[in-house]
Amino acid sequence: MSYVTETPAAAPQIAIEHFSRRLALETDCADVAASLKAGEQDFVLLHVVGTPAAYERRHVPGAIHLPHREITAERMAAWPDDTLFVAYCAGPHCNGADQAALKLARLGRPVKIMIGGITGWADEELPFATGPAAGELKKVA
Repeated sequence: MSYVTETPAAAPQIAIEHFSRRLALETDCADVAASLKAGEQDFVLLHVVGTPAAYERRHVPGAIHLPHREITAERMAAWPDDTLFVAYCAGPHCNGADQAALKLARLGRPVKIMIGGITGWADEELPFATGPAAGELKKVA
C-alpha cells in the first residue's frame, strides 16, 4: 500500500460535492484568459493588491485595480447586485484575493478567486497589460 492509497479515495458523490463547491468559488488563469480572448467577459476582474504603481507595471488585461482594503458597499454600488467579481492577487503566497472575496461575499456579492494570481498568469505565459488603464487581451476571432 502506498502513501497515496493509505487513505482511501472518497466516494464519487462526495467528490462531486467537494469539487463542485470548489469550482463555485474558484476559477483559473486559463479560463479567465479564454473568456477574455473570446470577448466573453461576463464578470468584473479585480486586481486587489498592491500600489497603483505596481498595478501600472503589470496586471491581467481587463482588470480594475481595487485593493481589498478599499472594497466597501459604497464602492461596489457602481455595479449591479448580481455582478460576478473575480478577484486575484500576487499569487499563492498572497491572501489578498481571499480577503477581497470575503469582503465581497459579506456585501452579498457573487465572487470567485482566480487561483494562481499574477504568478499563475505568468506561469501560463499569458501577456500582461501595463499602465493605468485596464487594457484588454487580444480577442481571438
